[in-house]
Parts: sequence; structure tokens; C-alpha cells
Amino acid sequence: MADRTLFHNPRCTKSRTAKQLLDDRGVEYEVVEYLKAPPSRAELERIVELIDDPPAKLVRSGDPKFKELGLAKGDYVEADAVVDLLVEHPELMQRPLLETADRAAIGRPPEAVVATFM
Repeated sequence: MADRTLFHNPRCTKSRTAKQLLDDRGVEYEVVEYLKAPPSRAELERIVELIDDPPAKLVRSGDPKFKELGLAKGDYVEADAVVDLLVEHPELMQRPLLETADRAAIGRPPEAVVATFM
């Protein structure tokens, strides 16, 4: 793993903005397009441990797919439930997400990835 990994969706404005902010500052990082290469269960468990936010923040509960699946926001509060959901439906992972060896930050707003690691 590189020193920094950006879990990125190039179709997402916030994800593209976070990537541009990192590029503008000369930050080196590996890009993982998580819809093409979804994180494994172990990677998701690690991310849940590294974020300062509650695990539920990793879930895009406002996404139309979340509603289409008939899911309830309250069912995805605990880390295990979040990991189980994201293993099955990686498209519901909040993005962008920047991970280092000892921290991870959700880029909501995109500036959060820069502020957390600079």
C-alpha cells in the first residue's frame, strides 16, 4: 500500500475535487477506483477502525440504491453491519476517502482529506 490511498469515484464531483486538491498540493497517493476494485472485508474493517467518524458515516444512506434496496439507516450504525453492507454493495461507500497507515478521513467536504493529512 502507498503512504496514502484515495478511494475514488471519478463520476463524483466531491471525489474529483478532493483528488484535485491533493494534486494541487503535490501530495503523493495511490488511487483506487473502489467501484472497479472494491475494498476487501479486511480493508473495510481497517478503514472503520481508522476513521474518526462513527462507522455509519461510511454509508451513503441518501443514495437512491440504498432506498431501492429497502434499507434502513438505523440498521447500519455498528461497524460489523457497515462492513457487511459495503462488502455486498461497495457503491454505497461514502467517497472520497483518504487512508494512510494510521488514519482515514471521509472527504465530506472534500477539503477534509487535505486538512486531515496536511
